[in-house]
Amino acid sequence: MHYEHELARWLQRAGEDPDLTKELEEIQDDPNAVSDRFYRHLAFGTGGLRGVIGAGTNRMNIYTVRRATQALADYLNATDLPKSVAIAHDSRIKGELFSREAARVLAANGITAHVYPRLEPTPALSWAVRYLHCGAGICVTASHNPAQYNGYKVYGADGCQITPEAAEKVLAFMDKTDCFDSVKLADYDAALAEGKIQWIGDECLDAFVDAVLALRPGNDVSRLKLVYTPLNGSGLECVRKLLAKMGVTALTVVPSQEAPDGHFPTCPYPNPEIREAMEEGLRLCGQVHPDLLIGTDPDCDRMGAAVPDGKGGYRLISGNEMGVLLLDYLCRTRTARGTMPERPVAVTTIVSTDMAAPVAEAYGVELRRMLTGFKYIGEQIGLLEAGGHKERYIFGFEESYGYLSGAHVRDKDGVNAVMLACECAAWYAGQGMTLLDAMNALYDKFGYYRNGLISKAFEGQDGMLAMDALMKSLRANPPASIAGKQVTGRVDYLDGSTGLIPSDVLEFRLEEGGKVIVRPSGTEPKLKLYLSVCGTSEEDALARLDVLEKGARVLL
Repeated sequence: MHYEHELARWLQRAGEDPDLTKELEEIQDDPNAVSDRFYRHLAFGTGGLRGVIGAGTNRMNIYTVRRATQALADYLNATDLPKSVAIAHDSRIKGELFSREAARVLAANGITAHVYPRLEPTPALSWAVRYLHCGAGICVTASHNPAQYNGYKVYGADGCQITPEAAEKVLAFMDKTDCFDSVKLADYDAALAEGKIQWIGDECLDAFVDAVLALRPGNDVSRLKLVYTPLNGSGLECVRKLLAKMGVTALTVVPSQEAPDGHFPTCPYPNPEIREAMEEGLRLCGQVHPDLLIGTDPDCDRMGAAVPDGKGGYRLISGNEMGVLLLDYLCRTRTARGTMPERPVAVTTIVSTDMAAPVAEAYGVELRRMLTGFKYIGEQIGLLEAGGHKERYIFGFEESYGYLSGAHVRDKDGVNAVMLACECAAWYAGQGMTLLDAMNALYDKFGYYRNGLISKAFEGQDGMLAMDALMKSLRANPPASIAGKQVTGRVDYLDGSTGLIPSDVLEFRLEEGGKVIVRPSGTEPKLKLYLSVCGTSEEDALARLDVLEKGARVLL
């Protein structure tokens, strides 16, 4: 009801960024466009902010970034945490601008801002928080979202994305903060000259790469032939440093996706989970014929891969498959070399493949399942460290292409994942096998697990209400069967019965080992259905998955 008032206020006061004024003038006579920009404040969750770049309270712009940073500063100043924050950004549109604005707000509030002088990966930010003993961290990124998005991830002093408790406290300060009247701002150049804003030196980044390198199982990769794409993002510098130190010399970078470009001209959805994003690399593989194609998303915390299919082409490896491959490889290698710790722990998520369980059991590894979000995997590392047994953690992964084999950072690490994938591929090559051969061998041993994902978008204010109504309906009237299979078990992660933080997730276990998990996305206006089956052969598993997918769509 106050949209017109807010529109007028922004037209009058948001003139620092001419793009915003132009946008508001163009849409001011469109009630739907106005309401979409002003019906709420951009949601601040445990991952911080993420949204479409543009004008209004429900968009990513300098004013919403300033408001969030003022609240973060107020939160830090109310604690005994160090009064310093590390800041990074990737190749996203306005990423450098947003990181500068965040630094200005921090400096004005008596908090030292340590800023990477150029774009760097999200895991390098997680590393910098602990390396520089900061009280928090900010990474300006929208991960793998389309080009019109940007975001603002907030990290705690432990290098993890902030906890729900900390996020609630920051949000409480945000509720008291007006983006125009309540924000303190320093002059950037003056704050830099006074040391209130400081550049993060190359020694910090080099130490991060060395920390990744120290996690190598140690297999020779000098004969590995590799094609790599950073998807026009931030991964190239760190990945090149790492591969050079590992001894990889046959490296070809996909030319059209090498330079940072927040418009992502070759792929509208720069996500290595999506074949379209990897298409340029796959075409190059037809010329170069590498052992492995690797792609990292724009902030280089996710990694996708493709391997020779034995028929002259290349097959993409899913996130679940790579997670299982790397878990098995690390367990196999560490057991053989006598470096497996006592009571080893691996961590994954409730929506990741059930195949991880028998693989972990085969090596005597405790497998812990957490809520979706790598912060919960990082939290488990912190708990092991607090108990004096950090060494027990050997690997963590999630189905959405996130991997981590060490405690050097507390978030998924695409640089670490590149190292592991190269070592794994090189080791199997020494056995006369590709990674596809290795995956098929694991299927033969542990069962033919297959996973699927159905996503339904719910755009705008009405969409969010519809998504919420659908979740309530599934709770009130849960299905007795899905795709002709009886529901034999049901878990509501919102009721607190799981021992995990209550979360808006429903799980339906089906006869014959099938599973459907329904979960609203934490970063996009989407409802996601995660599907799982296990068959007696590849053909059987794929047929089961096809039937389950058709039946599960009825839930939407």
